Amino acid sequence: MGAFVAKSHYKQNFLQADSAFLQDNSYLCKANMYPQSYMFMVRKIVLFCLLGLIVFASCKEKKEEKAAQVYKTMKVERSSRTVSTQYSATMSGKEIVEIRPQVSGFITKILTDEGENVRKGQTLFIIDQVPYQAALGTAEAALKAAKAAEATAQLNYDSKKQLRDEDVISDFELNTARQALLSAEAQVAQAEAQVTNARNSLSYTVVKSPLSGVAGMIPYHVGALVSSNIAEPLISVCDDSEMWVYFSLSEREVTDLTLQYGSLEAFMQQMPDVTLLLAGGKEYGEKGRVDAVSGIVEASTGAVSLRAVFPNPQHLLRSGGTATVVVSAVKEGVIVIPQTATFELQNKVFVYRVVDGKTKQTEIAVEPLDDGKTYIVESGLEEGDIIIAEGAGLLRQGTVVNEE
Repeated sequence: MGAFVAKSHYKQNFLQADSAFLQDNSYLCKANMYPQSYMFMVRKIVLFCLLGLIVFASCKEKKEEKAAQVYKTMKVERSSRTVSTQYSATMSGKEIVEIRPQVSGFITKILTDEGENVRKGQTLFIIDQVPYQAALGTAEAALKAAKAAEATAQLNYDSKKQLRDEDVISDFELNTARQALLSAEAQVAQAEAQVTNARNSLSYTVVKSPLSGVAGMIPYHVGALVSSNIAEPLISVCDDSEMWVYFSLSEREVTDLTLQYGSLEAFMQQMPDVTLLLAGGKEYGEKGRVDAVSGIVEASTGAVSLRAVFPNPQHLLRSGGTATVVVSAVKEGVIVIPQTATFELQNKVFVYRVVDGKTKQTEIAVEPLDDGKTYIVESGLEEGDIIIAEGAGLLRQGTVVNEE
């Protein structure tokens, strides 16, 4: 329509100018100062010039229309939003103990099975006891002999003491008897220690579980020779009444959360319960809670490990398994924008607001935890602002925008 009006306007001006030109210069033609053909040529030149102006104006309007392209925009509003972030995790039992023998010998009995629930103090293995029973018997016999020698030394000392009181023997003989008694007493103490050691060695042939839990695999069979330095443990027992689930946040996320809550302790206290997705994607029925944050950043990954504790009453979770931790938070009255509406520059997040039909670059602050699709805006935008919703990274400051 604009082009049509411009064309009509230029055409009308042309006709008026042409008519005036002819009227003003008609006397020239009548006076035969210029030929009629020359006047016709001048009219054609003027006509072509005016047509060129019309075409130029039309192209300029089309160029301006093309410059003001249509972009998808959105109006900033406040709403309630549940933000969920997923993290890969590994599971570990509350306690895991590798049970190894403390003495050498052949396994004579295996009293548990792989994967069986065991109780604290339950006997799991018996190692050949015969040599240790013999060693205990020898130690006990040596103790008896030492005690007999001690009794003899005591009698000798008592006799010498009486004789010295009667001034029959010298002090040297009495002191010699006293030293013999002390030596006999030391022999008794040594023999008693040997008995204790032999008794302990015999007790170590009965391998018991130090905690209640579930038994792992058994790499040995009856008749296998084992010792305290074997490569693989006899068995591993895991207390899986509670499962410790480890996942990681980036150093930046942990720093931002610490600054947001004031301290790591406040962060752990105020952080909402977390959810666990099992390997098949099914949600675990019990909620967990973050109770520990590592004080060390992994140099290779730049990540910080966190530990969440989940109850495991049905023993569904297995130590060593993998899962996904879902951290969810409900935010009331917040500004939520799609990540497609943002772009990053030097670790800062920006959006383009539409002001007077043109883009205006605006820095915003967002919460450190996000769901990978949206951001919760902490500052930089106000309710009612119009922003570019998609393709913000392709625009420039001052781009003319027609809102979609």
